[in-house]
Amino acid sequence: MAKKKTITINHIAKMEGHTGFVAHILDGNVTKAKMETKEGARLIEGVLLGRDYFEVPMITGRICGICPIVHFLSTTHAIEEAFGIKVSSQTIALRKVMELLQIIHSHALHMYFLSLPDFFEIENDLNFIKKYPKETKAILGVRQFAIDMVESIGGRVVHPLTIEVGGFKKLPSIETINNALADYNSIIEDALFVGEFAQKIKYPDFERKTEMIALYDKDEYEVLWGNIMTLDNKKYKVKEFYEKIQELHQPFEKVKRTHYKGEPYFTGALARLNINFDLLNPKAKKLWQDSKIPVPTYNIFYNTFAQAVEIVHCIEEINKIFKQLGKIDQKNTKVKVKPRAGEGYGAVEAPRGILLDYYKFDKNGKVLAANIVTPTAQFLANLDADLKAYLPNIYKLPIAKRRIKIRTLVRAYDPCISCATH
Repeated sequence: MAKKKTITINHIAKMEGHTGFVAHILDGNVTKAKMETKEGARLIEGVLLGRDYFEVPMITGRICGICPIVHFLSTTHAIEEAFGIKVSSQTIALRKVMELLQIIHSHALHMYFLSLPDFFEIENDLNFIKKYPKETKAILGVRQFAIDMVESIGGRVVHPLTIEVGGFKKLPSIETINNALADYNSIIEDALFVGEFAQKIKYPDFERKTEMIALYDKDEYEVLWGNIMTLDNKKYKVKEFYEKIQELHQPFEKVKRTHYKGEPYFTGALARLNINFDLLNPKAKKLWQDSKIPVPTYNIFYNTFAQAVEIVHCIEEINKIFKQLGKIDQKNTKVKVKPRAGEGYGAVEAPRGILLDYYKFDKNGKVLAANIVTPTAQFLANLDADLKAYLPNIYKLPIAKRRIKIRTLVRAYDPCISCATH
């Protein structure tokens, strides 16, 4: 008689939202491994129908309190495309800075406090903080730098006030920006210190080859505009990629899973690094190269280290952008917005990967159709596939040890279940 074993974790903590895990093993073979989302659906796309265009970013920005900026920006870009709006280069630069800051303060929280302790098998973060006080102080300083600058540009940290269709409601002074960058040298040193700490960790030896997808621009490590590139060098415009993917809604689930060419794929820090490695800023690139980890790598546990590398890259990039910008033209806040019938697509790199937005408007700028495809919804099927491949290595371990290993893999992905359900 076949021996069937079920592995169940009712709740996986230290990640955004509520989810569990279930696996079935039959005669030593993993027949099922699946994340079970337990977050209530808010039906945001339905809420948007019939709304005026200017309300849309304010609503989508409420999807997540950890990374609201990316929802503001992806939605805003889609609306601007639908209306044929071209924003100023200054607006693009400041939005890019906002996006980079979002990545820094989200990565700092996840990478250091939620994921890294797993590799030391430390469940209680307070014990991790006590054991590594210098590293903790350094990452808190880096995160505070990002939070303070977001507030300077966006008006507040959670659900910023200044981003709007066509530009900004209000701009920061260059003096405010210069004050924030006054401690640049110490901030980049702290980021490198934590990055080197993450670099030295012994990550599990696990690889499963999969497709990876990220924004791409030949001239920079893109997070805000550009095309969409796959790891096997297929390049798409945002609309083309949106039409290429398949969103799958399984029975009794409140979240869709996404496939590309019928297969799961990964999007996130490691995907961006694999695809855009040559475009990393110097200190970030050296941090990865010193680790001797090959590029590309398919070991998803390295996503945590990739986040540490991206923190360094983003700090370098912000400094570079403001040096090139030189000043802030206070009269150049926004361009004229005139609604028209049409449809538009937005795509930005959220901390967890590509965020896609689609909207259709009538001639008065009211929403006729809306769809939001979040990073977690895109990589959930890939996480299931990784868990199924990883379980044979660990299912014979004692229950407590096995749970630690499963949670470590899940949290390395940095899932946001609230965004995925929205």
